[in-house]
Amino acid sequence: MRFGKLRFLALLAALTPAAAMAAPKRIVSLSPCADQYLLELADPGQIVALNRFARDPRISWAWRKAMRYPAIRGSAEEMLALKPDIVFSSGFGTPAALAVLRSRGVKLVQLPWDDSFDSIERTARRVAAEIGHPERGEALVASMRARMRALGPAPGRGRVAAYYQRRGYLTGQGTLIDEMMRRAGLANLATRMNRPMLSRLSIEEMAVARPDFLFVENGGTVRDKGTEMLRHPLLVRAIPPARHIDVSEALTTCGGPSYPDAMAAIVRGIRRADALGASTGPAR
Repeated sequence: MRFGKLRFLALLAALTPAAAMAAPKRIVSLSPCADQYLLELADPGQIVALNRFARDPRISWAWRKAMRYPAIRGSAEEMLALKPDIVFSSGFGTPAALAVLRSRGVKLVQLPWDDSFDSIERTARRVAAEIGHPERGEALVASMRARMRALGPAPGRGRVAAYYQRRGYLTGQGTLIDEMMRRAGLANLATRMNRPMLSRLSIEEMAVARPDFLFVENGGTVRDKGTEMLRHPLLVRAIPPARHIDVSEALTTCGGPSYPDAMAAIVRGIRRADALGASTGPAR
């Protein structure tokens, strides 16, 4: 009986996925997007360094967790000193540094630029598998889905929103923000105007378009001349601050585990405007 049990345990060990048996011990991230996933999925002892923007609260959703790790620029010299087993990137890292890593046989994982919740789920599972914790990927996906369900029905009712950034840039179709708007029941002004992923729109054009909601980063705080236009009197008269929805830049810089928080900010902003009687009603 005991012999049979030992044979069963040996067979179970043989069937264990290789990724789980040989989890990387030294993980480096060259991307602020990869940082999000690793900080949620990896053991703290597995991470040896993160992207230099990981600690910046303006653009990093997980900056508090990132403070415990070294922040690097990703030069070839830094890479060699860190002796990583695996390096994650998503369009970051100099060609020279990446070439050095390849020449040393270091595994490079290029993550996609996630522009939808479905893509985020796929990346979460992939990162978890690459670092030897596939079960954590499934748990993260389940947690994000639960948080999305908890937001309740989409409150947008087909109304129009615009994501207006410094220097008059309008975020358009095929972007993460565009997908978030649709999930919230909103229509993207850029889509209505048949604009590309990123385009310029003057204050006068925005005032004429007069969307129901204006998405602004970091509360529309004026930091420089590029953001000063967001407080222009003409824009404020056309779209009063009560209809501005604050979506922190740190929530939208990358698609990742921050997605439910970003959606919560959008839904909360719509409901707040509705409670104040500040929205303009159904889509025009």
